[in-house]
Amino acid sequence: MDIRIGVTDNPRELALKLAADSDRASVKADVEAALAGQKEVLWLIDDKGREVAIASARLAFVEIGPEGGNPIGFG
Repeated sequence: MDIRIGVTDNPRELALKLAADSDRASVKADVEAALAGQKEVLWLIDDKGREVAIASARLAFVEIGPEGGNPIGFG
């Protein structure tokens, strides 16, 4: 699952690729809680096991890519 995150006061966005077994509903619920101010920090784990923290107060937007990612090759 691919995620793009916009951070205030930063012209570049963060792009993360989460593990294929990441629960989309759980990630979406965590993002919604962070945007609503219920969490101070949004923690995500990428496909290589690295943990990334983004301060909820600095979130501008979060875009969650389609399920299955981008296919490679011919349909």
